[in-house]
Amino acid sequence: MALTKEQAAPERGSAQAPLPITNDAPRSRRRPVVVGAGLALAAVGALVSVWLVNEAGDKVAVVATRHAITAGDTVEASDLVTAEISRDSGLHTVPVSRSSEIVGKQATSDLPAGVLVTADSVSSGSSVTKGKSVVGILAKPGQLPVQKLHTGDTVTIVHTPGDGSDSASSSKPGSTPDSLPAVVSRVGAPDANGAVVVDVAAAEVNSTSLAAWAAGGDVAIVLKADS
Repeated sequence: MALTKEQAAPERGSAQAPLPITNDAPRSRRRPVVVGAGLALAAVGALVSVWLVNEAGDKVAVVATRHAITAGDTVEASDLVTAEISRDSGLHTVPVSRSSEIVGKQATSDLPAGVLVTADSVSSGSSVTKGKSVVGILAKPGQLPVQKLHTGDTVTIVHTPGDGSDSASSSKPGSTPDSLPAVVSRVGAPDANGAVVVDVAAAEVNSTSLAAWAAGGDVAIVLKADS
């Protein structure tokens, strides 16, 4: 009798043969969308860094005030200082290279310390005093408006003679007091009593009368309202 060899089946519960160890371990796949987003963020971050560096270095030197300058004062080189601002600030400043255009001119308004100077901050003053005489008037509180006067303001100088003077005795009750037009050329700083010296430019023909009124203190300065 022929004997047939049958391969014996492994018994249930017997140990499995170990899997072969290879270097071809399964690798995780990276999604293209995630990779692209990461690269985009890195690129944006690099651009922002470059922009910040460029922005920090893109400065321009401009003219500023070292200390306060009163309206009407002549600006000296020692009154100015250099300041740095962004080139694209949009402010109408004066570059340091053009500071010579500021020195020697008069301040058109009060300039506090530490403010940027513009072309409108100063004027040559020729338009105010050209062809005119300048008269200084010591004005006490009550003789000038509470609103601060500035260079170029159009004013009316009113003669206010005191009682007993020749001008007062010759004036009829209810008559209009004498007055003369003028333009403010400089305003001084107030003293301890609040009195201010105001230089006014007036026509040569009126300067003598203005000087006489100012000497007696019989004046009032009226600011003409803007039309």
